[in-house]
Amino acid sequence: MTFSIVGFDEKTGELGVAVASKFLAVGAVVPFAKAGVGAIATQSLANLSYGVQGLELLEKGHTPKEVMEKLTSGDEGHAWRQVGIVDATGQSATYTGDDCYSWAGGAAGKNYAAQGNILVSQQVVEQMEATFEQTEGTLAERLLAALMAGDSAGGDSRGRQSAALLVVKEGGSYGGYTDRYIDLRVDDHEDPVQEVGRLLRLRNLYFEKTKAEDVLELSEDQVTRAGNYLYTLGYVKDEKSSKEDIIEALQTYQHTENFDERVQEKGKIDRLVFEFLEEQARTFTQ
Repeated sequence: MTFSIVGFDEKTGELGVAVASKFLAVGAVVPFAKAGVGAIATQSLANLSYGVQGLELLEKGHTPKEVMEKLTSGDEGHAWRQVGIVDATGQSATYTGDDCYSWAGGAAGKNYAAQGNILVSQQVVEQMEATFEQTEGTLAERLLAALMAGDSAGGDSRGRQSAALLVVKEGGSYGGYTDRYIDLRVDDHEDPVQEVGRLLRLRNLYFEKTKAEDVLELSEDQVTRAGNYLYTLGYVKDEKSSKEDIIEALQTYQHTENFDERVQEKGKIDRLVFEFLEEQARTFTQ
Protein backbone atom coordinates (compact mmCIF):
# COMPACT_ATOMS: atom_id res chain seq x y z
CA MET A 1 0.00 0.00 0.00
CA THR A 2 2.70 2.31 -1.22
CA PHE A 3 4.14 4.40 -4.07
CA SER A 4 7.76 4.17 -5.15
CA ILE A 5 10.28 4.79 -7.90
CA VAL A 6 13.48 2.93 -8.72
CA GLY A 7 16.13 4.66 -10.82
CA PHE A 8 19.56 4.49 -12.45
CA ASP A 9 21.99 7.28 -13.30
CA GLU A 10 24.00 6.55 -16.45
CA LYS A 11 26.68 9.15 -15.67
CA THR A 12 27.51 8.08 -12.12
CA GLY A 13 26.35 4.45 -12.10
CA GLU A 14 24.22 5.17 -9.04
CA LEU A 15 21.11 3.08 -8.40
CA GLY A 16 18.33 3.92 -5.98
CA VAL A 17 14.83 3.70 -4.61
CA ALA A 18 12.49 6.35 -3.19
CA VAL A 19 9.30 5.25 -1.45
CA ALA A 20 6.46 6.61 0.69
CA SER A 21 3.47 5.00 2.37
CA LYS A 22 0.80 5.00 5.07
CA PHE A 23 2.83 2.24 6.71
CA LEU A 24 5.27 2.27 9.63
CA ALA A 25 8.95 2.27 8.59
CA VAL A 26 8.44 1.57 4.90
CA GLY A 27 12.19 1.94 4.35
CA ALA A 28 12.76 -1.31 6.26
CA VAL A 29 10.55 -3.23 3.82
CA VAL A 30 10.41 -1.90 0.26
CA PRO A 31 13.87 -0.78 -1.02
CA PHE A 32 16.67 -3.10 -2.13
CA ALA A 33 19.71 -2.11 -4.18
CA LYS A 34 23.23 -3.25 -4.98
CA ALA A 35 25.89 -1.21 -6.74
CA GLY A 36 26.62 -2.38 -10.28
CA VAL A 37 23.60 -4.68 -10.19
CA GLY A 38 20.21 -3.01 -9.76
CA ALA A 39 17.48 -1.57 -7.56
CA ILE A 40 14.18 -3.16 -6.57
CA ALA A 41 11.05 -1.90 -4.82
CA THR A 42 8.83 -4.70 -3.50
CA GLN A 43 5.43 -3.66 -2.11
CA SER A 44 1.71 -4.47 -1.74
CA LEU A 45 1.72 -7.23 0.88
CA ALA A 46 5.43 -7.12 0.12
CA ASN A 47 7.31 -10.33 -0.50
CA LEU A 48 10.78 -9.34 0.70
CA SER A 49 12.36 -12.31 -1.06
CA TYR A 50 11.68 -10.41 -4.29
CA GLY A 51 14.37 -7.96 -3.22
CA VAL A 52 16.95 -10.55 -2.22
CA GLN A 53 16.33 -13.06 -5.01
CA GLY A 54 15.76 -10.34 -7.58
CA LEU A 55 19.20 -8.82 -7.01
CA GLU A 56 20.77 -12.29 -7.19
CA LEU A 57 19.08 -12.92 -10.55
CA LEU A 58 20.12 -9.51 -11.90
CA GLU A 59 23.70 -10.20 -10.86
CA LYS A 60 23.59 -13.46 -12.84
CA GLY A 61 22.72 -11.51 -15.97
CA HIS A 62 18.93 -11.77 -16.17
CA THR A 63 17.05 -8.74 -17.45
CA PRO A 64 14.49 -6.97 -15.23
CA LYS A 65 11.64 -8.49 -17.26
CA GLU A 66 13.10 -11.97 -16.88
CA VAL A 67 13.59 -11.42 -13.16
CA MET A 68 10.00 -10.23 -12.82
CA GLU A 69 8.70 -13.35 -14.56
CA LYS A 70 10.79 -15.66 -12.41
CA LEU A 71 9.76 -13.96 -9.14
CA THR A 72 6.03 -13.80 -9.85
CA SER A 73 5.73 -17.24 -11.45
CA GLY A 74 7.13 -18.87 -8.33
CA ASP A 75 4.92 -16.94 -5.89
CA GLU A 76 1.40 -18.17 -5.10
CA GLY A 77 0.53 -14.68 -3.87
CA HIS A 78 1.74 -12.91 -7.01
CA ALA A 79 -1.71 -11.44 -7.71
CA TRP A 80 -1.32 -9.29 -4.57
CA ARG A 81 2.23 -8.15 -5.26
CA GLN A 82 3.70 -5.07 -6.83
CA VAL A 83 7.34 -4.56 -7.77
CA GLY A 84 9.60 -2.23 -9.75
CA ILE A 85 13.06 -3.16 -11.04
CA VAL A 86 15.88 -1.29 -12.78
CA ASP A 87 19.30 -2.72 -13.59
CA ALA A 88 22.75 -1.21 -14.02
CA THR A 89 22.23 -0.78 -17.77
CA GLY A 90 19.01 1.22 -17.36
CA GLN A 91 16.64 -1.59 -18.36
CA SER A 92 13.49 -1.61 -16.23
CA ALA A 93 10.22 -3.36 -15.52
CA THR A 94 7.18 -2.88 -13.29
CA TYR A 95 4.53 -5.35 -12.21
CA THR A 96 1.13 -4.93 -10.57
CA GLY A 97 -0.85 -8.03 -9.60
CA ASP A 98 -4.51 -8.24 -10.58
CA ASP A 99 -5.68 -8.29 -6.95
CA CYS A 100 -3.83 -5.13 -5.80
CA TYR A 101 -6.21 -2.57 -4.33
CA SER A 102 -7.22 0.30 -6.59
CA TRP A 103 -5.83 2.56 -7.80
CA ALA A 104 -2.86 0.40 -8.62
CA GLY A 105 -0.43 0.42 -11.52
CA GLY A 106 2.95 1.47 -12.76
CA ALA A 107 5.05 2.87 -15.59
CA ALA A 108 8.54 1.91 -16.72
CA GLY A 109 10.98 3.68 -19.01
CA LYS A 110 14.70 3.89 -19.63
CA ASN A 111 16.48 4.16 -16.25
CA TYR A 112 13.36 4.05 -14.04
CA ALA A 113 10.16 2.29 -12.97
CA ALA A 114 7.41 3.93 -10.92
CA GLN A 115 4.49 2.14 -9.25
CA GLY A 116 1.89 2.42 -6.53
CA ASN A 117 -1.25 0.91 -5.04
CA ILE A 118 -4.17 2.25 -3.02
CA LEU A 119 -3.38 5.59 -4.62
CA VAL A 120 -5.81 8.48 -5.02
CA SER A 121 -5.49 8.15 -8.80
CA GLN A 122 -3.31 7.19 -11.74
CA GLN A 123 -1.98 10.76 -11.71
CA VAL A 124 0.33 9.90 -8.81
CA VAL A 125 2.39 7.55 -10.99
CA GLU A 126 2.11 9.82 -14.02
CA GLN A 127 3.52 12.77 -12.05
CA MET A 128 6.35 10.65 -10.67
CA GLU A 129 7.27 9.46 -14.14
CA ALA A 130 7.16 12.92 -15.73
CA THR A 131 9.11 14.54 -12.90
CA PHE A 132 11.89 11.95 -12.94
CA GLU A 133 12.29 12.35 -16.71
CA GLN A 134 12.31 16.15 -16.59
CA THR A 135 14.35 16.85 -13.44
CA GLU A 136 18.07 17.67 -13.57
CA GLY A 137 20.51 16.89 -10.78
CA THR A 138 21.81 13.90 -8.88
CA LEU A 139 19.94 10.61 -8.81
CA ALA A 140 18.92 11.27 -5.19
CA GLU A 141 17.52 14.67 -6.14
CA ARG A 142 15.61 13.24 -9.10
CA LEU A 143 14.17 10.33 -7.10
CA LEU A 144 13.12 12.66 -4.29
CA ALA A 145 11.59 15.15 -6.73
CA ALA A 146 9.57 12.33 -8.27
CA LEU A 147 8.42 11.14 -4.85
CA MET A 148 7.41 14.68 -3.90
CA ALA A 149 5.47 15.00 -7.14
CA GLY A 150 3.59 11.79 -6.37
CA ASP A 151 2.92 13.00 -2.85
CA SER A 152 1.62 16.34 -4.15
CA ALA A 153 -0.66 14.48 -6.55
CA GLY A 154 -2.32 12.76 -3.58
CA GLY A 155 -0.09 9.77 -2.95
CA ASP A 156 -1.41 6.97 -0.78
CA SER A 157 -5.17 7.45 -0.44
CA ARG A 158 -5.01 6.39 3.23
CA GLY A 159 -2.65 9.22 4.17
CA ARG A 160 1.01 9.65 5.10
CA GLN A 161 3.28 7.97 7.62
CA SER A 162 6.75 7.03 6.39
CA ALA A 163 9.20 7.51 3.53
CA ALA A 164 12.73 6.49 2.56
CA LEU A 165 15.50 7.17 0.08
CA LEU A 166 18.21 4.63 -0.73
CA VAL A 167 21.05 5.22 -3.22
CA VAL A 168 24.02 2.90 -3.78
CA LYS A 169 27.31 3.18 -5.67
CA GLU A 170 30.68 1.44 -5.44
CA GLY A 171 32.52 2.59 -2.30
CA GLY A 172 29.82 5.18 -1.66
CA SER A 173 29.42 4.80 2.09
CA TYR A 174 31.05 6.86 4.82
CA GLY A 175 34.71 5.89 4.62
CA GLY A 176 34.12 4.01 1.37
CA TYR A 177 33.59 0.64 3.04
CA THR A 178 30.27 -0.35 1.44
CA ASP A 179 28.06 0.70 -1.47
CA ARG A 180 25.40 2.36 0.74
CA TYR A 181 25.81 5.96 -0.42
CA ILE A 182 22.54 7.46 0.88
CA ASP A 183 20.21 5.66 3.27
CA LEU A 184 17.59 7.96 4.80
CA ARG A 185 14.45 6.78 6.55
CA VAL A 186 11.57 8.61 8.18
CA ASP A 187 9.63 5.91 10.00
CA ASP A 188 6.67 7.82 11.47
CA HIS A 189 5.94 11.45 10.59
CA GLU A 190 3.00 13.63 9.58
CA ASP A 191 4.85 14.78 6.42
CA PRO A 192 7.48 12.10 5.78
CA VAL A 193 8.40 12.97 2.18
CA GLN A 194 9.26 16.57 3.07
CA GLU A 195 11.18 15.30 6.09
CA VAL A 196 13.29 13.04 3.85
CA GLY A 197 14.03 16.15 1.80
CA ARG A 198 15.25 17.97 4.92
CA LEU A 199 17.41 15.00 5.88
CA LEU A 200 18.90 14.80 2.39
CA ARG A 201 19.98 18.44 2.62
CA LEU A 202 21.63 17.73 5.99
CA ARG A 203 23.20 14.55 4.71
CA ASN A 204 24.75 16.40 1.78
CA LEU A 205 26.06 19.08 4.14
CA TYR A 206 27.67 16.58 6.48
CA PHE A 207 28.99 13.96 4.09
CA GLU A 208 29.73 15.54 0.70
CA LYS A 209 33.21 16.93 0.17
CA THR A 210 33.83 20.66 -0.20
CA LYS A 211 33.75 22.10 -3.71
CA ALA A 212 36.72 24.28 -4.63
CA GLU A 213 34.48 27.30 -5.14
CA ASP A 214 33.13 26.96 -1.59
CA VAL A 215 36.49 27.33 0.20
CA LEU A 216 36.65 30.68 2.01
CA GLU A 217 39.83 32.29 3.27
CA LEU A 218 38.61 33.93 6.45
CA SER A 219 38.67 37.71 6.42
CA GLU A 220 39.07 39.75 9.60
CA ASP A 221 35.34 40.46 9.56
CA GLN A 222 34.50 36.77 9.18
CA VAL A 223 36.85 35.84 12.02
CA THR A 224 35.10 38.40 14.23
CA ARG A 225 31.67 37.09 13.26
CA ALA A 226 32.80 33.50 13.79
CA GLY A 227 34.07 34.47 17.23
CA ASN A 228 30.65 35.89 18.13
CA TYR A 229 28.89 32.75 16.87
CA LEU A 230 31.30 30.45 18.72
CA TYR A 231 30.91 32.48 21.92
CA THR A 232 27.12 32.11 21.65
CA LEU A 233 27.48 28.35 21.26
CA GLY A 234 30.04 28.02 24.06
CA TYR A 235 33.10 27.16 22.01
CA VAL A 236 35.05 30.21 23.25
CA LYS A 237 34.77 31.69 26.74
CA ASP A 238 35.65 35.27 25.90
CA GLU A 239 33.66 37.58 23.64
CA LYS A 240 36.96 39.22 22.69
CA SER A 241 38.93 36.04 21.98
CA SER A 242 42.07 36.29 19.88
CA LYS A 243 42.11 35.36 16.20
CA GLU A 244 44.24 32.31 17.01
CA ASP A 245 41.76 31.10 19.65
CA ILE A 246 38.80 31.63 17.30
CA ILE A 247 40.43 29.70 14.46
CA GLU A 248 41.34 26.88 16.85
CA ALA A 249 37.77 26.85 18.17
CA LEU A 250 36.47 26.68 14.60
CA GLN A 251 38.42 23.45 14.09
CA THR A 252 36.98 22.05 17.32
CA TYR A 253 33.48 23.13 16.30
CA GLN A 254 33.71 21.41 12.91
CA HIS A 255 34.88 18.12 14.39
CA THR A 256 32.27 18.28 17.14
CA GLU A 257 29.52 18.87 14.57
CA ASN A 258 30.81 16.00 12.37
CA PHE A 259 31.89 18.11 9.41
CA ASP A 260 34.85 15.75 8.89
CA GLU A 261 34.54 15.84 5.09
CA ARG A 262 34.51 19.65 4.97
CA VAL A 263 37.26 20.66 7.43
CA GLN A 264 39.80 22.98 5.76
CA GLU A 265 43.28 24.03 6.84
CA LYS A 266 43.37 26.63 9.59
CA GLY A 267 42.39 30.07 8.36
CA LYS A 268 39.98 28.67 5.78
CA ILE A 269 36.46 27.31 6.02
CA ASP A 270 33.80 25.73 3.83
CA ARG A 271 31.20 28.38 2.95
CA LEU A 272 28.34 25.98 3.77
CA VAL A 273 29.81 25.21 7.19
CA PHE A 274 30.17 28.93 7.94
CA GLU A 275 26.53 29.50 6.93
CA PHE A 276 25.45 26.58 9.12
CA LEU A 277 27.40 28.00 12.08
CA GLU A 278 25.77 31.39 11.56
CA GLU A 279 22.27 29.91 11.40
CA GLN A 280 22.90 27.67 14.41
CA ALA A 281 24.02 30.65 16.51
CA ARG A 282 21.00 32.70 15.46
CA THR A 283 18.64 29.86 16.28
CA PHE A 284 20.32 29.39 19.66
CA THR A 285 19.59 32.97 20.67
CA GLN A 286 15.92 32.92 19.62
